[in-house]
Amino acid sequence: MAKKVADQLVETLVNAGIKHIYAVTGDSLNEVNDAVRRNGQIKWVHVRHEEAGAYAAEAESELNGIACCAGSSGPGHVHLINGLYDANRSNTPVLAIASTCATDEFGTEFFQETDTKKLFEDCSIFNEIATTTKQVPRMLQTALQHAYYKKGVAVFGLPGDIAESTAVEGSTAPYLLPSESIFRPSDQQLKHFADILNNNTKITIYCGIGCKGAHDEVVALAALLKAPIAYSFRGKFAVQYDNPWEIGMTGLLGLPAAYHSMHHSEVIVLLGTDFPYKAFMPTDTKIIQVDIRPERIGRRAKVDLGLAGSVKDTIDALLPLIKNKEDNSFLQTQLDRYAKVKEDLQIYVKDKGNINAIAPEFVAATVDKIASDDTIFTVDTGMCCVWGARYLQAAPNREMLGSFSHGSMANALPQAIGASLARPNQPVVAFCGDGGISMLLGDLGTVAQYKLPIKIIVFDNRSLGMVKLEMQVAGIPDWQTDMQNPDFAKVAEAFGITSFSLKDPDALESTLQEAFATAGPVLVHVFTNPNALAMPPKIDFEQIKGYTETMGKLMMSGKADEVLDIIKSNFKHIKEIL
Repeated sequence: MAKKVADQLVETLVNAGIKHIYAVTGDSLNEVNDAVRRNGQIKWVHVRHEEAGAYAAEAESELNGIACCAGSSGPGHVHLINGLYDANRSNTPVLAIASTCATDEFGTEFFQETDTKKLFEDCSIFNEIATTTKQVPRMLQTALQHAYYKKGVAVFGLPGDIAESTAVEGSTAPYLLPSESIFRPSDQQLKHFADILNNNTKITIYCGIGCKGAHDEVVALAALLKAPIAYSFRGKFAVQYDNPWEIGMTGLLGLPAAYHSMHHSEVIVLLGTDFPYKAFMPTDTKIIQVDIRPERIGRRAKVDLGLAGSVKDTIDALLPLIKNKEDNSFLQTQLDRYAKVKEDLQIYVKDKGNINAIAPEFVAATVDKIASDDTIFTVDTGMCCVWGARYLQAAPNREMLGSFSHGSMANALPQAIGASLARPNQPVVAFCGDGGISMLLGDLGTVAQYKLPIKIIVFDNRSLGMVKLEMQVAGIPDWQTDMQNPDFAKVAEAFGITSFSLKDPDALESTLQEAFATAGPVLVHVFTNPNALAMPPKIDFEQIKGYTETMGKLMMSGKADEVLDIIKSNFKHIKEIL
């Protein structure tokens, strides 16, 4: 039988190192599905929603280098878009196969017809559709190379009639595997960089995900400069472990120590980060930025020196030019402040909470203690991000995945699916909010079908917790943020997943120990304190204003009990601000 384009596609994916295609099969995608079955070297993962497939591919790509998802005509590939936005904004190489109707139906408003070129333009770095069999080999090769080298989403449009047609062999070289390369600034630029660092004493290093793989170089630089190391949420697990100079995160989920250090520095060195919130950046400090994507330099802050290069290569070449500083007084001040911050954080852990209102800080800290040092964590956007940011600690082989740039709900469960398939020998723990897991609840079926040993921790605060926080800070009474939830443990049981329901804080640790020791997938439904609202570190007056205005409006409405709940639940935080 002559080789079909669908077979050619699958062979190319196998040669590119892709292990899975996350998709829901149907109509124009069925030929690809059948080619996967015949090939046997790549696995089709039947997700329940294409958005989950895109998120799973993003997670696998972030852990293993490249991944693939697919959607059938119209609604199928439209469902991919949210996850593809996330992957593209996270610079994660993903090939998205957008199957569509037959070419002779283009432009006729055919059933499920979409214009894939227009549809995916804003969430991809490559976006083309093959309308002849001759285009397929070169176009697919180009898509893969764009995804890998430009670090983003490549959309390969594939009409159903092309997929079932006889393949035409390509006239160009097959897909080439990536090669090792060095990318750093010139010697002259490095000398300028070193001169600034050598001639200043109060220096803070701020790290992003671009520091992944450069842990030792960054720590060595900090040791010479006597500089504290702060980091973004996404950069935390790249630099926090085995690091005596770390002072935590800044930003909306961060802590005061890093913010204070950056605002009392003479020089801030931004390494591999495109920090998203300019409000947290000082405006009167010299800033040096090193980034592998030079088009991002200076987007968030007034940069005095911008250097294009990978963090590892740049710092490796810089280290011989740096003088070892003797004065560590600035560093010690920041470390002392950070020690106090960490001590304060434990207050929330020690207060375990009450029946049906378990402290989420206690939950996160307990998971951190029980989880192995090679665990992959996924965290839902919202309050789960807060608990993950503050209470999950890095280790050399730990990873943390989230929707850090796109900020989508419902990312933790599908990312856990991709992580578990990408790294089957590492444990995976998903921090899911009740709002997040509700959105893609059906993909518990995917977890069960493939017997993925994910431990799913559902933080059920019966509300959209982060939205509730935003409204209270703004002085707006929260409205339409309440969730009427099912018993998630019983839902999981219906899917065939072992499950536990936790309402008593005294039973938390033993239940989690049992859950983690149980083979296969497990869901733990935890009833957390709905009034545990962690606040950002450095908007103190806005916080007080938000608290007082909210409580004032509630009092005017005769809701004194709700005012008392806010005061009781946040007393320690309000006291700290005041």
